[in-house]
Amino acid sequence: MARNQSERRSQHERLAARTELRTVRWLLPDPPRVGPFRVVRTDQLPEVEAALVRADVTTEEGVDALYRETEARLGPPDILVPNATCDQPLRPIEEYDWTFHQAMLDFFVKSPFLLTKRGLAHMKQRKWGRIINITSEVFQRSVGKFSAYVAAKGGQIGWSRSMATELAPFGVTVNCVAPGWIPVERHDKVPQAEKDGYFKLIPMGRWGVPQDVADAVLYLASEEAGFVTGQTICVNGGMTPW
Repeated sequence: MARNQSERRSQHERLAARTELRTVRWLLPDPPRVGPFRVVRTDQLPEVEAALVRADVTTEEGVDALYRETEARLGPPDILVPNATCDQPLRPIEEYDWTFHQAMLDFFVKSPFLLTKRGLAHMKQRKWGRIINITSEVFQRSVGKFSAYVAAKGGQIGWSRSMATELAPFGVTVNCVAPGWIPVERHDKVPQAEKDGYFKLIPMGRWGVPQDVADAVLYLASEEAGFVTGQTICVNGGMTPW
């Protein structure tokens, strides 16, 4: 059954009310431009407080500063959704160097590690927490000429699975959402032929939209997903049915 906008809003409000959600926008490392990012309109969700915080989440100092500002403005976060990223060019291995590989690991393994470690004491104390890593279908699909990104995303998924086992006794779930290719503004310059080639592979016959990813995250952050941990949900219209 299709859900309309009011039903989606109701679900957001229920989540906020039941988990005392503090919403924090984790952004790209300094210095980002706020302009390209869509900011949640909290006036439409009166039960949710929000803050836009800028930080480098690939360094301990940046993560600590992020938490200190967030805690001062909203209180300690109960839900983490690490989603920082860098450029993701497709290249054969001969055109990669280790510096680029290291940057991928910093964003997709080091950053979730630092964010989780800094916020975990609060979650353990509450006996409740949600860590939802945004990964990618590229690991499941073994995409070629993308080895640095695929390797880092595989590491992120493996780390999340191990953490799920470690933190389950504390009521903290750790899961991943793996979107397929969801064209947004930053993909405007991608050749149309490349987009058409991917589109033909989508069993559902439509492009994914950001709301599809948001709904998966919302579910994993909810009370209803309290017995779900260590899982990766692929949001890609059936590209990885296994």
